[in-house]
Amino acid sequence: MPKSNVTFEKLGITVSVPAGTRLIEISEKIGAGITYGCREGECCTCMVRIVSGMEHMSERSVLEDKVLQENMAGRDHRLACQAQVLGGDIVVKA
Repeated sequence: MPKSNVTFEKLGITVSVPAGTRLIEISEKIGAGITYGCREGECCTCMVRIVSGMEHMSERSVLEDKVLQENMAGRDHRLACQAQVLGGDIVVKA
């Protein structure tokens, strides 16, 4: 199974995870502190910026794209609850 190396820029921590893992799952595992309010109906609280490696991320879903557009997020932003790593090296600023 392909692996991805995800670096959380603020923490200076890099972890290797299986392809298909969502950013929010990685954050929870290492304590990176990405907040999210999905369960409370507060969508977009888990928005992060992908510093590098966007080409190694899943495509935005229709819903994710809509939410990010509504919040005027740039193309380098993703919702950690939706974005999956697919391999390669990724740097995240949360």
